[in-house]
Amino acid sequence: MTYAGDVAALARKDLLLELRAKETLPSMLLFVIAALTIFHFALPRGTSHAAALGLLWAALIFTALLGLTRAFVAEREQGMFDALVLAPCDRSAIWLGKALAVLAFLVAAEVVALPAFAAFFSGVDGRTVAAVALADIGIATVGTLFGAMAVAGRARELLLPLLFLPMAIPIVAAGVGGYLWFLAGYDAIFAVLSWAAFEYVVAET
Repeated sequence: MTYAGDVAALARKDLLLELRAKETLPSMLLFVIAALTIFHFALPRGTSHAAALGLLWAALIFTALLGLTRAFVAEREQGMFDALVLAPCDRSAIWLGKALAVLAFLVAAEVVALPAFAAFFSGVDGRTVAAVALADIGIATVGTLFGAMAVAGRARELLLPLLFLPMAIPIVAAGVGGYLWFLAGYDAIFAVLSWAAFEYVVAET
């Protein structure tokens, strides 16, 4: 099988597992809607658009973290992580397949979250949608790498946020400011670094 075929098979596996189990995506949808609803009632009237955007990005980052925490949960619970790593394919294909599945979950959650934000607050413009789309790529690529690091740890639910959240700070700052060029550069740099590092990460887990 080709590299692209391996990636497609791995991503399809995760998506089919989610369609059957219905665990990750419903949790993400419920969380992001609940968070935006709380922000809607907690914020005073007349809150600036920039402040509301900051809360949107906070909700999206923590929703993504919820999805990333479960990225390798099937392999962990079934004791199949070692088998996945030893599969006859390039190890970076595992990273890319997982990242694409996480990206699909993020996009599905935001299809609901962005209209909800627009209804609760002051609307969503094209620049915000573009920033969220670019941010999704960075979140999926970097978060999948850190998910693989955390999966072998005893305190994996604690380790992943400690690794991921500092790396999410530039995404939030650029997203609120609408710095699309920065988000595109972040995606390019960290996608390459994550792709190159994944083989060494899983070799140590």
